[in-house]
This record gives sequence, C-alpha cells and structure tokens, in this order.
Amino acid sequence: MTDDPYLIISSDCHAGLPTEEYRPYLERRFHPAFDDFLAGRDRRREEMTRLGVRNEAFADKWFHDNEEGLRGGWDAGQRLKELDGDGVAAEVVFPDADAVDSRTAAPFGVGLGLSGDQDPELGMAGAQAHNRWLADFVSQHPERHCGVALLPVTGETDRVVAEIHRAKESGLGALMIPSMWVGKAPYHDRRYDPVWAAAAETDMPVVTHSGAAPRHEYGDHLGIYVSEVTWWPSRPLWFLLWSGAFERHPGLRFGVAESGCWWLPNLLWFMDRLYLGAHGGKKLSPFAELKRPPHEYLDRQVFICATNTKRRELAQRYEIGVGNILWGSDFPHPEGTWPNTATWLRDTFHDIPVAETLVMLGLAAAEVFGFDTDKLSPLAARIGPTPADLGQSTDQAAVEASWARSREAGRHWLTDHDFPVLGTS
Repeated sequence: MTDDPYLIISSDCHAGLPTEEYRPYLERRFHPAFDDFLAGRDRRREEMTRLGVRNEAFADKWFHDNEEGLRGGWDAGQRLKELDGDGVAAEVVFPDADAVDSRTAAPFGVGLGLSGDQDPELGMAGAQAHNRWLADFVSQHPERHCGVALLPVTGETDRVVAEIHRAKESGLGALMIPSMWVGKAPYHDRRYDPVWAAAAETDMPVVTHSGAAPRHEYGDHLGIYVSEVTWWPSRPLWFLLWSGAFERHPGLRFGVAESGCWWLPNLLWFMDRLYLGAHGGKKLSPFAELKRPPHEYLDRQVFICATNTKRRELAQRYEIGVGNILWGSDFPHPEGTWPNTATWLRDTFHDIPVAETLVMLGLAAAEVFGFDTDKLSPLAARIGPTPADLGQSTDQAAVEASWARSREAGRHWLTDHDFPVLGTS
C-alpha cells in the first residue's frame, strides 16, 4: 500500500475551436465551401433535435451551469484549471469539445463524425485544419497532452501517408481513423498496408472513436442508435486482426475509444476458440494470416480507451487484460466524469487493488501514448487523488485475496478454470 497520489492520464478527452474560428487553419481555396458548411449549422441542429439526439432543455442548462469550464475545450489556461481540478495530470485529446450542440465541430463535420462517405478533398482539408490547430494547442504544454490527428484514411493512400508524417512532425501523437468506410475499401484491404506501416514507423497509435453510425437507417428510434454506436468503432478491430494486419505490422498499435470494454471478453473468447480449433470452426479453412491466437495480438497491439469505466467492466479485467484498459474522463462531454471525477473514481475503484489501479488510471496510457511519467510525477503529486481518497483499503493483502478466484481464472478458456464470478459487488 502506498499513500502516494495517483498519476492519472485520461485516454479520452476532447478539444476543438468554435467552428467558425477554424478559418485561419483552412486553405483559402476551401473557404467558400466552409461558408456553406457554416450556413447549415442551424438546420443540422434542428435535425438533431427532431431525431432526439439533442435535448434542448438539457443543452440550455448544460451551457448555463458550466459556461466557464467549457471554455477549456479550446482555452489552454482554462483547460489546465479543469484538468487539475479533476486530478488528471495528462490527457489524450480527440476532436469536438462540444458534444451537445456541435458548436466546436471541425470543418465539414470530420470530427467524431469522421466517416468514409465524406468528400475526399473536403474531408482531408477539414482534417488538416483541425490537426494544424491541435498541434498549436498541445504545443503549449506538450508533456500534458497527446493530440490525436484526424486521418481520413479511405482517401488517396499517398496523401494519407503524407498526413501521418506531417502530423507527427507537428507534434501530434496518435491517429483517429473513421469507424465506417461507407462504400470504400474495408480495412482488411491491402491498400491500407502503407498506412499501417507509416503509423508503426512513426509510433503513432491508430484509434477509432464512437460517434459515427448509419443514422439515416434509424429514423427517430434513438434506442437503435445508442445500441449500435459502440459497435461501429469496435468493428475495425476484427477486420485488422483476421486479415493479418497485426501480424504484418507488429509495431502497429490499435485502440477503440469511448465504446466501453464490456464487449471484449466474449468476443475474445469466441475468436480464440475459433483459432484454437473449437468444434464449430473445424469446417473452416485454417486462418493462415495469423501466426498466433487472437489474445496474443490483443495483448501485444490492442488497447481500449474505456471511458467512464464501469464496475462490471473492471470485474472482467482479468479476461480483458488489466494493461489493456485505459481509463478516460471524456472531458468536457456531459456523459463523462467531469466535473465530478473524484466521486466517479471512488465509486468505481474503491475495492480494486492499488497496483492494478495504477496501471488502468495512468501507466497503461503512458506506455501506449508515450507520456513521460518522470515529467508528470511532480504534477501528479500535487493534484492526484490518493488511494485513501478513492476509499481503497490499507489492507491490500485482503483486497488482493478478494479477487483471487477471478485473477486465477483469468481467461478461463485458456486456464481451464471455471467461469469466474464477476467481482465482489
């Protein structure tokens, strides 16, 4: 047991300019199209309200109650104040600070709605405008921010690869690709190999993020959307895995953000059984693209930015892999933990061993996204919550013992243990 404060790194935060302020970062030849995009904002907001994606009463209250803190979506000074107040030493920065009214949408809607069906020219132009601004933003405190570059990967491969190198040189540290390719080549296509190779070469993790979905199919049935919205960013995982992309590019790191991790244990169990020759898969041809079972690729190359990690997910952490779970606050989105992160952490991690909490709250993200923990440690010592703040017992031997059965079972299909109980509460 240690009384030292936790070094917390949020693997999922958001930043973005008020949309109209992206103009200086956008090539001049795209300004007329940008004016058209801005002119359609009210119409898009009305459509969101009609479909139930936007709750006008909630939106009014959210902006009224959090006006000062929400400026942290683009104001670096305010942002550090909010991060410090949450006990968060560093963060991974995705686009779209405003998840209520889309007031900070990147040009041409290429933020969290980045998808394969966008105009290739406008899509790349909008992505580059955001990436240029983000590079300036994170450069003010580079030890605390890992900026995620938008990458319209379904466009021309040469331009996509060039943008990876440009983003890296500008100081950004990760790449967000569309969850959906929408009529373009799926991610098992070998045309993307130069992209995966460039990501590995530059040591930039590739990430999908929830947001995009075929909303035109749902009508106003919002329950369908929320039931599927975390499936789309997860889907590229099995395209990359079964096509051998992880085998061909062992330096490629791939993550799924803000989609939970509750879906992973059963998926991993199913994929491992297929590969290892379960009866139901014997009629299939051998999976020649893979040289090892799926769980080995997962542990070597995959991570889950498990925003607002839930109790049930932590109870499954020995199947998922403790080091594969990266906590995130989702700042400054209302579905996240801000501005009540301390309470969220206490409610969620109070009976989790300290050694594992250290990994999931910060060390795993530091390893994946390249944060310098030596530089962050003095800050964490000042702002981070302690194990006592999280309600964690000083009797860590007893805490470890309470999880012994689940830990020993681990991935029970590999250890021959009985299916474990899901946690202690």
